[in-house]
Amino acid sequence: PGRKMKGSGNAQGIVELLMNPNWCYTLSVSNGESSCYSPRGGSYRSTLGTRCELSCDHGYRLIGRRFVQCLPNRRWSGSGYCHQIRCPVLPAVAHGLYKCTLSVAVDSRCDYTCAPGYQLEGDRSRTCLEEARWSGTEPICVDNDPPKIRCPPSRVKLAEPGSLTAKVFWEAPLVKDTAEAGVTDLMLKGPESGSEFPEGEHVIRYKVYDQARNKAACKFIVRVEVRRCPVLKAPLHGYLTCSSGGNNFGADCEYSCEGGYELRGIRSRVCQLNKNWAGAAPECVMIEINTNVNSAAALLDQFYERRILLIISTPDIANQYYKLQNIMLQRATCGLDLRQVTVIELLGQDPREVGRIKEKNLSSEVIEQLRYVIPLPSLSNRFVLVDKHGVDRERYIDPVTSNELFSYIDTYLLSPKEREQLEDRDLCS
Repeated sequence: PGRKMKGSGNAQGIVELLMNPNWCYTLSVSNGESSCYSPRGGSYRSTLGTRCELSCDHGYRLIGRRFVQCLPNRRWSGSGYCHQIRCPVLPAVAHGLYKCTLSVAVDSRCDYTCAPGYQLEGDRSRTCLEEARWSGTEPICVDNDPPKIRCPPSRVKLAEPGSLTAKVFWEAPLVKDTAEAGVTDLMLKGPESGSEFPEGEHVIRYKVYDQARNKAACKFIVRVEVRRCPVLKAPLHGYLTCSSGGNNFGADCEYSCEGGYELRGIRSRVCQLNKNWAGAAPECVMIEINTNVNSAAALLDQFYERRILLIISTPDIANQYYKLQNIMLQRATCGLDLRQVTVIELLGQDPREVGRIKEKNLSSEVIEQLRYVIPLPSLSNRFVLVDKHGVDRERYIDPVTSNELFSYIDTYLLSPKEREQLEDRDLCS
């Protein structure tokens, strides 16, 4: 009977064990839940034999056993917990930033923006997925916006007096880059500020690059104006030599006359700001030599700084040297006139001595003084060149050819300007 009682006691204990509603501790899953099945029915969650399935909320991952059972030792067969799923921290974006709704948690959305002057290339937003990774790919901020450049305004500059150019200055262009990096190169195509510009229009171009090699350009116009007077004409039997451009403001035009003519009026005229020439135009009139004078000085004064003198002296007009020289001079009349040479002849001996300039005769007093001033003996042949300042420059005893005479005059007695005029107007060929 005792064993019977013991057997009935064991059965009773088993029944109590099965009937205990809290045999194991009640499961509680943070950020998740447990779905349990008990042999005693759905309202029992921790009785012996209860089987539970553990699961996690969205955004969490189960770490441990998914299924657990309440064991006789009043313990569950395993354990599990919910760990929050976190995506890695997104890297910083050069020249940009992002803002996230839930930091690095699942379903967090990060929106990207770029700094002024930059544009976003790639995904504008990324979402943290349950796989602990971000959707899409990492975007970049690129500088596609060209810099801003503003050139100085176009300008008009008047040429300086006596010049065909003007020195023009301007400020450097205003340059601004919308990106933070700034500009790297500002390049000029054309002359620099402060350069001399000739008459006309000149296009000045600038271009600029930023660090992303985006380019911007601008241009402006520099116009140089030259005030001009009407074009002057050389006087009849004369020359006109002008400085600078010939008829621009400040140009100086100088008048001169051919051999045998002298200037009547002002020697030079200047182009004025009002585009008119100063003074009235002079004229070239034939030189009139007054031989009716009482002294050699009065005669020579008429040639001072105006004419070269070739004085021929012979004791006898029948002299063969004189005749030969006279023939050569007659053939050279045009060249002598172009070189502004006047021939004075002192022929014969006293008392029948004759002095003349072409058809005009000189008085005996003037002849005598000339022979003294030069000096010229009356008993021999002499051919003397006297420059425009009255200086005895060269003497010949034998007849001299026109080529030899002209070569000496051109080399030693004419100014560079007179030689240039002679070359431009060689009318004797």
